[in-house]
Amino acid sequence: METIVHRMVKVNGITLHVAEKGEGPVVLFIHGFPELWYSWRHQILSLSGRGYRAVAPDLRGYGLSDCPKKTSDYSLFHVVGDLIALIKSLGVHQVFVVGHDWGAMVAWHLCMIRPDLVKALVNLSVVFEGRHPIRQPIDSIKAVFGEDHYIIRFQEPGVAEAEFSSIDTKLLIKKFLTYRKPKALIVPKEKGFGGSMHTIIDLPPWLSEEDVTYYATNFDKTGFTGGLNYYRCMNMNWELSAPWTDEPIKVPVKFMVGDLDLTYHSPGVQDYIHKGGFSRKVPFLQEVVVMEGVGHFLNQERPDEVSDHIYEFIKKF
Repeated sequence: METIVHRMVKVNGITLHVAEKGEGPVVLFIHGFPELWYSWRHQILSLSGRGYRAVAPDLRGYGLSDCPKKTSDYSLFHVVGDLIALIKSLGVHQVFVVGHDWGAMVAWHLCMIRPDLVKALVNLSVVFEGRHPIRQPIDSIKAVFGEDHYIIRFQEPGVAEAEFSSIDTKLLIKKFLTYRKPKALIVPKEKGFGGSMHTIIDLPPWLSEEDVTYYATNFDKTGFTGGLNYYRCMNMNWELSAPWTDEPIKVPVKFMVGDLDLTYHSPGVQDYIHKGGFSRKVPFLQEVVVMEGVGHFLNQERPDEVSDHIYEFIKKF
């Protein structure tokens, strides 16, 4: 990891922390919640060793990047604006993009708004469903899952933060990164996000105490508000994206998901992916990979395999 270069870049009115390594065509990695550039550490080393310039920012609100105070400063259009400016700062006209979780959502919107900047996209875990013409996303989640769904619990500013502040950050990170069961989506208020302070979580082989400490140290400095604000802007994103209703994704795409990923088991998602709905919204979808025995954080759980999949796809362009 010591060979990865870190620098601060002024973009779109804020400063982003960027980790990068290598020379050649740029591969832009976009992380999710509650993560950092560090989630792509394995792919940065792998792709930079195969002739690419791997670039992974901490998104606004995360890590060493700026954390604007207003919730409204975390719309997907702000975040996409950051990345457009970052791409221009790299001195290139196009990049390959790889996104995961919220990073996948950002990547879909980057490709929707500025497809001219993207050679090809590899997205992990979160499919592109497009903008529903009538229903706001928060209303849809409530209708299906009720008030105790974690995204609904995240909506009120300060509430989740107060819960998180009462829990050891390392324990929180362990719980977030190792959850597997569908019931993890539902967080009753009487139970809370952390559970018992005496909970012992055995780490899987792909996640070390050193990794947990890196995440926890960064979130102890910034708090979780920046990351939570992405969820709080979901209805705003829906309103702002009205001009892009029915707009397809017009770049070559490879999609990857773990068969144990909760996103893969959301109602209707598997039929959507495998029975044509996804390919209609993403007409240049070239490949769907469902990885067996893998949960949500597949780029960390199966780093070599994911790196190989990324390389085998982007080398064609």
